Amino acid sequence: PAAEQVLGDRIVDGLVVVKDGYRADTRRVRLVEAGHPVPDARGEAAAREIRTIAERAAADDVLLVLVSGGGSALTPAPVPPITLGDKQAMTRLMLAAGANINQLNAVRKHCSLLKGGQLARAAAPAPVHALLLSDVIGDPLDVIASGPTAPDVSTFAEALAILDRFDLRSRTPPSIVERLQRGQRGEIPETPKPADGVFRHVTNTVIGNNRLVVDAAADEAVRLGYGPHVLTRSLDGEAREAAVRLVALAREI
Repeated sequence: PAAEQVLGDRIVDGLVVVKDGYRADTRRVRLVEAGHPVPDARGEAAAREIRTIAERAAADDVLLVLVSGGGSALTPAPVPPITLGDKQAMTRLMLAAGANINQLNAVRKHCSLLKGGQLARAAAPAPVHALLLSDVIGDPLDVIASGPTAPDVSTFAEALAILDRFDLRSRTPPSIVERLQRGQRGEIPETPKPADGVFRHVTNTVIGNNRLVVDAAADEAVRLGYGPHVLTRSLDGEAREAAVRLVALAREI
């Protein structure tokens, strides 16, 4: 309790965005609800407030960032003139076309003020400690919640190529297509890359992931007297295709 009191006295501000129905009582850190998987105006307002908190951090402050899967949709902050409605439409189009989380986030990062390492850039030179719950196979830091505190390895050109892969360029809101095209031509700065100096004071730690959950389930099965066999920890893709692959794996046992 004494340690908690000391920590609580040192917390200046805090904001956490959660899905509807997941609020909890807190003393200092505020919790707000927002839309998921399609972003809404509540998430947009929260994302801009989070950016403001980061920008206010001084060099002797520490920014603690808690990130989980779903964070990308919960904290949308589109770059003007892109609107929240534009991002909502793009998200729906890509989800309906079967785009995976990596592809969706590559596009969203290049339309955002927060994602793709830009939260870390906003906080610099303050140290940033990010704790991540990963819902992405392999735990790529730049993909989990669109990597607000991680270097972005994707590019404007790759984001455009993803739209073209699903034949979505003509149906995507013009403001998004125009921004990606301008970025591809070099008229807009890229998202922060691995060599960017802002990441010298950033620490990203994965504290939970798919492997941990699968292994825990297998351990519990053993405790209950079963003999579990983990087929794979890396099944992804279109559900119909993934099901076929899963059946094929099961037949190999």
